[in-house]
Amino acid sequence: MSMYMPGATAVGATFDSGVVLASEKRIAFGNFLVSKSTRKTFQITPKVGAACAGLVADMQILSLQISALAKIRRMELGRDVPTNTIAKMMSNMMYERRYFPLLTQVIVGGVVDKPIMYTLDPLGSVLPDSYAAVGTGAEMALGVLDPQFEDKMSENDAVDLARRAVNSASMRDSASGDGLDIMVITKDSIRMLSEPVVAGTP
Repeated sequence: MSMYMPGATAVGATFDSGVVLASEKRIAFGNFLVSKSTRKTFQITPKVGAACAGLVADMQILSLQISALAKIRRMELGRDVPTNTIAKMMSNMMYERRYFPLLTQVIVGGVVDKPIMYTLDPLGSVLPDSYAAVGTGAEMALGVLDPQFEDKMSENDAVDLARRAVNSASMRDSASGDGLDIMVITKDSIRMLSEPVVAGTP
């Protein structure tokens, strides 16, 4: 699977009052650079977002379909759709496509009751995590996240950690780079920040 997985890095981390998702903007297949300005973080509902590594076109389709399904589900429930429900809906859709897999690895995070995050693989497994990294640069990103992640971090610390994790991957993984999208989700809002990938040590 990884042989065909387009290069990219996405990370996520929970903090005391929310979730931060971050991804770089490059798309590369092997040594072929496809794009330097691709958004890989998506708002699914006003309370839930997702970041992906892999085929962004697949992720765009997935996020649009799940977003539409979530609107229907919200009307049925009469309240915000929980993050785990969004993750499961996404997982089901990925599993249905398992013979023609959606080549994307996804981190889904949100704050409906409390900050929570899940990672999904291309066959739709759903694993809860406090922090995670997916994609070709995941190992490098986890090298930053593993020793430095703390439960109940402040928003600023979580954003800084996610930024450093993606920057670290971008420096060592030729398929990652060219800018950074950061999504900060709290119970009150979803904010998007875009910035360049910073060269230098993480």
